Amino acid sequence: MSSIPRSIVVLTGAGVSAESGIPTFRAADGLWEEHRIEDVASPEGFARNPALVHDFYNERRRRLRQSDVRPNKGHLALAEFERKFRGEFLLVTQNIDDLHERAGSRKLLHMHGEMLKIRCELCGAVVENREADISPASICPCCHCAGGLRPHVVWFGEMPFHMDEILTALAACDLFVSIGTSGNVYPAADFHRTAKAAGAETVELNLEQTGGNFDRGRYGPASEIVPAFFANFPESIFTR
Repeated sequence: MSSIPRSIVVLTGAGVSAESGIPTFRAADGLWEEHRIEDVASPEGFARNPALVHDFYNERRRRLRQSDVRPNKGHLALAEFERKFRGEFLLVTQNIDDLHERAGSRKLLHMHGEMLKIRCELCGAVVENREADISPASICPCCHCAGGLRPHVVWFGEMPFHMDEILTALAACDLFVSIGTSGNVYPAADFHRTAKAAGAETVELNLEQTGGNFDRGRYGPASEIVPAFFANFPESIFTR
């Protein structure tokens, strides 16, 4: 490290979960698991065909519960570093899976929502839903009305969650690490610029270089480069 960090913000994207069996966001043909993005990840798509959107997320929720989907060494390394680091630490993820939580991460913000939660557009309630399939006829457990439930995820055209908290952390950090992100989805694609403008060092850990003008980069599978990077800090930054 060029200096000893006191405040670290980490951003993770689909590349962190890919090795755990969670498909990356979009294929080369522009489809998301054989669906047009506009059909399954936009308010307009949900309005046109809510049953299709619910079925899509029901299937993803079932996939997340399968025994072969588990945190990989990248998730585990981040959780272990958080546990030991005595400075300020925030993990921001674009991923909607729960693999960071399962690995043990606690100082965590899901800026694009969470697959294992549902939201009622009638009463505003957000509730955990790990197993039940949802349909347009499903009844909200809080207001007991049907027709208002949707996945608690951020679709195209919607504002990401926790932006005030994220921007405050970026302005105060002295190290920003971007892991497994394409650099194509805003506002997350600008986070390293926000951090750099505030004086932070910026590092990219990715399968390949994105051209985001980071100060440093390491490239390869997340399960290899993330543990290696976070093992390379001096012992003085850890709680004794």
